[in-house]
Amino acid sequence: MAKFQLEAARPETHNEEEIAVVVRQDSSAINVALDNLEEIQLLAEAAGAQVAGAVVSRRARPHSGLFIGKGKVDELRALVSSTAATIVVVDHAITPVQERNLENILQCRVIDRTRLILDIFARRASSREGKLQVELAQLKHLSTRLVRGWTHLERQKGGIGLRGPGETQLETDRRLIGRRIKTLTKRLEKIRTQRELRRKSRKKVPIATIALVGYTNAGKSSLFNRVCGASVPSMDMLFSTLDTTMRRLELPGFGPVILSDTVGFIRELPHGLISAFHATLEEVSNASVLLHVVDASCKDADNRIENVESVLDQIGAGEVPRILVYNKVDLTDSQTGRRTRVNGEIDRVWLSSLTGEGVDALMEILVGHFRTKRVFGQIRIPATAGKLRSSVYRRMEVLNESFGETGESILDLDISASDADWLESSHEFKDEYWQVRPEFQADCM
Repeated sequence: MAKFQLEAARPETHNEEEIAVVVRQDSSAINVALDNLEEIQLLAEAAGAQVAGAVVSRRARPHSGLFIGKGKVDELRALVSSTAATIVVVDHAITPVQERNLENILQCRVIDRTRLILDIFARRASSREGKLQVELAQLKHLSTRLVRGWTHLERQKGGIGLRGPGETQLETDRRLIGRRIKTLTKRLEKIRTQRELRRKSRKKVPIATIALVGYTNAGKSSLFNRVCGASVPSMDMLFSTLDTTMRRLELPGFGPVILSDTVGFIRELPHGLISAFHATLEEVSNASVLLHVVDASCKDADNRIENVESVLDQIGAGEVPRILVYNKVDLTDSQTGRRTRVNGEIDRVWLSSLTGEGVDALMEILVGHFRTKRVFGQIRIPATAGKLRSSVYRRMEVLNESFGETGESILDLDISASDADWLESSHEFKDEYWQVRPEFQADCM
């Protein structure tokens, strides 16, 4: 029984490409509905299916038993029959009852948007952490749908010590899945702890971190490869990147930073995935700045920006500074390198990661961003506080050092705001040691 349940959580594999029909119910504007329909078709193709047709329904609210109306079900059944479709993909989250009723009528498998995205993630995950995260999300989704397809739930366990009320097949399945979920949660918590230790180690050697975020297929991996000279797989396909990749990047005129490429977001991203990928997404919430990559050629770009912002709020990254990066301008009439400002700070830039045009402008913007976030000042360290002086040299950029009449070290510093906070929290530090000097800052800018 345990073997069956673990296999049920893995992605279904088929030797031949499946023929799919997609279903979408929408009450929004025609253009938005068409964009959403195109997206679910691309998702189905990313899962390895060949889309043979689509049915669009317009209802104020879903049908309680069938999700779409009876007339649309008849239209869908005719389309499934004429195309010999083996699977129907519904671009919404549907209930187990609706799923079962549709399967009985259509005589083929029916999956919803959540299960489709989980299948894509299961196919693409390559790291150990990614596989664990996907399996956890799959099991949580499966645990709500155990009623599907069972015809022997009345069967009881027998044997010595197990007679009597017994345990139904459904209860056994739930217990086994619950046990596996606990095991995966513990493993992911261990990975999360390890990530936190690595993050603390990076903080000991102060270095800024930049995270690429954005809607799936916006070109994050292409931009990552362009600026870092990396070879992260980048394809014109939804969810081509699932595992976070980090590289060291030298910003001209500033120094080294860490750039991370993260999983793309999408409309109605399953909550189970957000929860399962929380350890990975913590890299986003702890970043110094976010580069929100947007597909400039997409007609629905504004709605996609809102969807990404919503997910960022959910993972606690809503307050992290960000710059909108409009990518793929080679497919539009936009001018590469163009930038806009809000309250004196650049908030968006246009570029092409394919041709490289506008990337230099982005690097200049990042340098400017980090320079304005730095603190210029002077610290006087007594000769008796040699340990503090050593720590300052190890963690910070010392521009100049001189010595006072009593032998104290006078250090001119160029440091980040977080380093200034660390300095002030040091047990050897005293307030009279530190002085922020505006005239010194003006000289260094």
